[in-house]
Amino acid sequence: MIGLLQRVSRASVSVDDEIVGEIGRGLLVFVAVHRDDEPRHIERLAQRILTYRVFPDSNGRMNHSVLDLSGDLLLVPQFTLSADTRKGTRASFTKGAAPEKAADYFDRLVVLCRERLTTVETGQFAADMQVSLVNDGPVTFWLEP
Repeated sequence: MIGLLQRVSRASVSVDDEIVGEIGRGLLVFVAVHRDDEPRHIERLAQRILTYRVFPDSNGRMNHSVLDLSGDLLLVPQFTLSADTRKGTRASFTKGAAPEKAADYFDRLVVLCRERLTTVETGQFAADMQVSLVNDGPVTFWLEP
């Protein structure tokens, strides 16, 4: 699994010009599932997303997590993160999970995050989405379980 985490001032995701998820200060995380991922990877990625220290303390050091601040979380499925781009000029998606597995793992990740954080919004699996965000910093991290 991959979580491309971005610290945001605000973010939203729309499908067919209708907002399906929207947050204030917190994290926007694009999520991809690999074909070889196992259930234990879901829990580990959830833990990393919720506890990764990306928010500043009083000294400006990144010492607080979204959980510490009770911030917002927007999880967006993004299959293209699983692409292999090492060769040529067209991505290969052979590492990506089948849609059924990816949807199941994404949904389970959402459930785990909602157990610990009040505001967890999502994009829509397998939809053409438009994502708007204000990246705060900018701060972006690539997380793997």
